[in-house]
Amino acid sequence: MLNDTLKKQLGQYLQLLEGDVVITASTDDDKASKDMMELLNEVEEMSSHIILKEASLKRTPSFTLSRPEEEARITFAGVPLGHEFTSFVLALLQVSGRAPKEEQSTLDQISKLDQPLHFETYISLTCTKCPDVVQALNLMSVVNPNITHTMIDGAVFREESKDIMAVPTIMLNGEEFGSGRMTVDEIVAQVGGGLDTEELNAKEEFEVLVIGGGPASAAAAIYAARKGLRTGMVAERIGGQVNDTAAIENLIGIKETTGPALSQNLAEHIRDYEIDVMTAVRVSDVNKVNDIVEVELENGAKLTSKTLIIGTGAKWRNMNVPGEEEYKNKGVAYCPHCDGPLFEGKRVAVVGGGNSGVEAAIDLAGITEHVTLLEFGESLRADAVLQERLASLPNSEIITQAATKELTGTDKLNKLTYTERHTGEEKSIDLEGVFVQIGLVPNTEFVGDKVARNERGEIIVDRNGATNVPGIFAAGDCTDQTFKQIIISMGSGATAALSAFDYLIRH
Repeated sequence: MLNDTLKKQLGQYLQLLEGDVVITASTDDDKASKDMMELLNEVEEMSSHIILKEASLKRTPSFTLSRPEEEARITFAGVPLGHEFTSFVLALLQVSGRAPKEEQSTLDQISKLDQPLHFETYISLTCTKCPDVVQALNLMSVVNPNITHTMIDGAVFREESKDIMAVPTIMLNGEEFGSGRMTVDEIVAQVGGGLDTEELNAKEEFEVLVIGGGPASAAAAIYAARKGLRTGMVAERIGGQVNDTAAIENLIGIKETTGPALSQNLAEHIRDYEIDVMTAVRVSDVNKVNDIVEVELENGAKLTSKTLIIGTGAKWRNMNVPGEEEYKNKGVAYCPHCDGPLFEGKRVAVVGGGNSGVEAAIDLAGITEHVTLLEFGESLRADAVLQERLASLPNSEIITQAATKELTGTDKLNKLTYTERHTGEEKSIDLEGVFVQIGLVPNTEFVGDKVARNERGEIIVDRNGATNVPGIFAAGDCTDQTFKQIIISMGSGATAALSAFDYLIRH
């Protein structure tokens, strides 16, 4: 089941177990059950702390992890390989008693949750976003006895997950709770925990306050803290859009990494400094009052700072056509790497003819029955080699000068209607999935007209990262910088922090 490299790595991790872990498995005669037991037998052989037994569970194949004499609160339904292998290893360590690396404030918030919370997460083993959610909910289950979590592999439990159109999809007490990557802090906040409003209001005035958690904001916060400035950071999640990036091969000095790995590195680097990090919160308004910047949060709390750096990045651009919002996660998707496997053997479309769109269509052609790529312009904008590759695939079709008009269906999406721009004729495609790949839009709505923006909504900055408002700076993909790259965002974040420091010593 495990190759020699994985066995060696697993053996090293299992040496870190601090107590016994009981694995209770439920099996049948199918291949998935045999694969699961092969994995579990190998794990049992590698550590005297592992106690493997069998019993009948709610799902087969599945297994639970627990401490001896305790009720199991973590379940893996399926075989946790692929991207979920790390989730399995971490769960073993944490159930054994090894302390998690989360901030103590986060662990305290989890412990305070006093209502029964039974989570189930539908995942795909190829999904790069799913492990973050699985690991977050497993951690919460270890910390708080009121919480349980089950990971469900949709490829194994096909009938049960047939209506799941995006992964990860999280269920709470039998009702849909959320979809997509979520951090521990975001989950805790959504179930009624999170940062206390009174505590936020009581915070001292910052010298530099950074909004955002991506590469630009991380660089800005670290540079500000290194200058000895009282630094705060407000973010929905550390890593921002980078969390949704599969492979990164152009970050100079790092030959290859992934978005989640880089996000974790950013979080660890931030923790090395005295930076007051406030996650799972959103900013609703920004005002400059005399010489102080006031930042209002959606929960009603207010923070103040002498300077502000905005690094809120960008998000997927919506088509803004009827049906798009209605069928999100019911056929409309934005991440082919994560959600593509859910459309195996089905007919899908990709909207967008740039590199991202054509790459998505190529990937999906290897999974789905047929993929149609729709491009608004007269020709595709992707690199020639990608266009040639897509055109060579027998189950692909390219339609240019196509303006998507509407998405329709019943419980799930089943039709895309578009207009031929050169003829005006309206046509439709029968399908079960649409992947939107039409670029990004900056996350700057909250600034309104308080800071100058261009027609695309990007914050206008000068070479020093300064906006038109003295003391307010911006960096990264939310600005009008020409190129949107991780390394450029990091540089612009550092520039903004140094400019804020210069502003403070001069004022």
